[in-house]
Amino acid sequence: MRTLHTRRTARLFAPAIAALAALSLTACEDGTGTKDEGASAPVSSPAAAQPGKTDSGRPATTTPAPDEKAEGTKGTEGDDKAAQDDANASDSAAAPENRVLCNGSNTKVTAQPVPRPLNHMLITVTNTGSKLCDLTYYPVLRFDEMQWAPTAAKETQPQAVTTLAPGESGYAGVLLAAADGSGDGGATAKKLTVAFQGRTPNSDGGATATPPLPAKGVYYDSSLTVTYWQQSMDDALAW
Repeated sequence: MRTLHTRRTARLFAPAIAALAALSLTACEDGTGTKDEGASAPVSSPAAAQPGKTDSGRPATTTPAPDEKAEGTKGTEGDDKAAQDDANASDSAAAPENRVLCNGSNTKVTAQPVPRPLNHMLITVTNTGSKLCDLTYYPVLRFDEMQWAPTAAKETQPQAVTTLAPGESGYAGVLLAAADGSGDGGATAKKLTVAFQGRTPNSDGGATATPPLPAKGVYYDSSLTVTYWQQSMDDALAW
């Protein structure tokens, strides 16, 4: 009778014992007596699941980013307009009706002998007016009371008229005497008169200038020659 009761009890508890055994085996798999169940699964919050809403469920307010493209376009348009205005102003200043001839009334003129090239002098004309002025052709020089004017070296004629903005300078070189002494009729001048030409060759360009010469004077002979007006000092003395 007791044997029969024992068998029944064993059959009733067999499933539970098997389950406990399985749990014990699983717990020992990591060698520590506990099982690594892995990281806990993230819990999603309602706010994260619903972008654009706050924790209270109300729509989130967002400040719109500045329209960078629009601002960039505006800046570019402003720069373009300023550049165009400058170009228009420059074109207006350079218009024929706004340009005048350079002469003794709107320039400062100096005449200075230079050590190189030998027997040369540099004439410098600086625009002291408020408008563009043109230096046309070449200077017409007269030392003291001489009755002839020196010729201009044709090879020095520039491709365009030398134009001076206010404050800018133009130049002309002067060969005073032949370096080898081949010139004749030499003399020492104490006074120089610089005349300016008009829009056509040998026409009157306006007021003359009388730049001072060195106290000892300037020696010249029949070789006396000038260059055309140049934009650069180097070009004026390169001949």
